[in-house]
Amino acid sequence: MKKLLTLFMVLGLMQLNAAENKKLEPFPLNDLTYAEEKVIVGKGTESPFSGKYNKHKKEGVYTCKRCDTPLYKSNSKFDSGCGWPSFDDEIKGAVKRNLDKDGRRVEIVCAKCDAHLGHVFKGEKFTAKNTRHCVNSISLNFNNNSLVMSEKKAYFAGGCFWGVEYHFEKLDGVKSVFSGYMGGHTKNPSYKDVVRKRTGHLEVVEVTYDSSKVSYETLAKLFFEIHDPTQKNGQGPDIGSQYLSAIFTSDEKERETIYKLVGILNIKGLDIATKIRDSAVFYKAEDYHQDYYEKTGKKPYCHSYKKLF
Repeated sequence: MKKLLTLFMVLGLMQLNAAENKKLEPFPLNDLTYAEEKVIVGKGTESPFSGKYNKHKKEGVYTCKRCDTPLYKSNSKFDSGCGWPSFDDEIKGAVKRNLDKDGRRVEIVCAKCDAHLGHVFKGEKFTAKNTRHCVNSISLNFNNNSLVMSEKKAYFAGGCFWGVEYHFEKLDGVKSVFSGYMGGHTKNPSYKDVVRKRTGHLEVVEVTYDSSKVSYETLAKLFFEIHDPTQKNGQGPDIGSQYLSAIFTSDEKERETIYKLVGILNIKGLDIATKIRDSAVFYKAEDYHQDYYEKTGKKPYCHSYKKLF
């Protein structure tokens, strides 16, 4: 009887831990089948020539099975004859490389959720890019919606995320805006951790936008125009490191755009304090922070529009 009670206690603790881990995820994850979990979480490999996307030739975007992040465009796919889907390039910033546990190969994983994708090889000369991402079909989904091709994300920190979110949500071409945290040194930060300056994170908004309707430069201009980019210690009455002005860029093109805009503002006599940093893991803030002004009917107290460009 004691052994049975002990077993029930252990199973109960395992379920609690699993629930707690799921709750701490910074973004929602899709449920996986046993076969999918063996590859995506357990870092296994599906049998060659068995995957549904090995000979797949439709136009669209291949996304992560676990978190739906766009990973590869169809125009980067080619037939290498290896038995697994092959790509010679990834969507910028979507794939992360790690040294495989065998110490020789380079593993590729989804940069957002760490889902195992496969391995990357160089020097085989299949294409001009001389790179082959060898990916398990089971790690992928496919979306032939052209909107996915043009859907991008941008990250801005301009003081309290409530006001930044409020203004970006009103811009045509923006699909969604989430408040959250970025740029710190701990995983899964809570709001209390951030405001107590324990994590190094800034309050950031994640802007998902349709690049066929609105440009990154238009987003960046709005960012500079809805807060005071010259304030060095916070934003308005909100003082502290979590309220600093910063833009987290995903590639060189975005950085060039920001440098150009800062140069224009400098010529106009503004001493810009906004920091330009590389994008990192975005942790979505608690639900009560999302759409704060819409929920409360209030207006931003430290963000207002002022035309600068």
